[in-house]
Amino acid sequence: MRKLVFAFCLLMGAAPVQALPLSSVLDDAELRGTATFRYLGFPLYRARLYTSGGAALNWQQDFGLELRYLRRLSQKDLVQATLREMKRIGNDAPVEDQLLRCFDAVGKGDRYLAVTDGPDKIGFWRNGKRVCTLSYPRIKERFMEVFLGENTQSRAFTRRLKGG
Repeated sequence: MRKLVFAFCLLMGAAPVQALPLSSVLDDAELRGTATFRYLGFPLYRARLYTSGGAALNWQQDFGLELRYLRRLSQKDLVQATLREMKRIGNDAPVEDQLLRCFDAVGKGDRYLAVTDGPDKIGFWRNGKRVCTLSYPRIKERFMEVFLGENTQSRAFTRRLKGG
């Protein structure tokens, strides 16, 4: 009996962190699309796009984007890659200090959820826990176009993520 209780305790301790109920921060949120982003053939993360009622992406409405990482990445790599992509697509924004407060190094299985709040704010949750808010004029567009814009690193990734 003690072995059974011990095994149960181990299993409970190994249970995944409870996911944030997306509907608590985004009304009527439903999954719109999923995609895996690869760099040089290596999968980096799985992305999920959530929109109101699972409708097509509408930049005028709030939406959520979850990234579940498939490998380890340092904080520096996350922040610098984000800034490079924002600049590459023409959305340079002086938010490096905010990104450094929002993002930590990630390991396999870690996830970030970004939920837009109007055009000028994005809230971030890491593994279900609120970590920060990015605030900057048009940050929704400037940041989210890295994943959902017309000039992303992978048009096939973006098309699948948008549910197409």
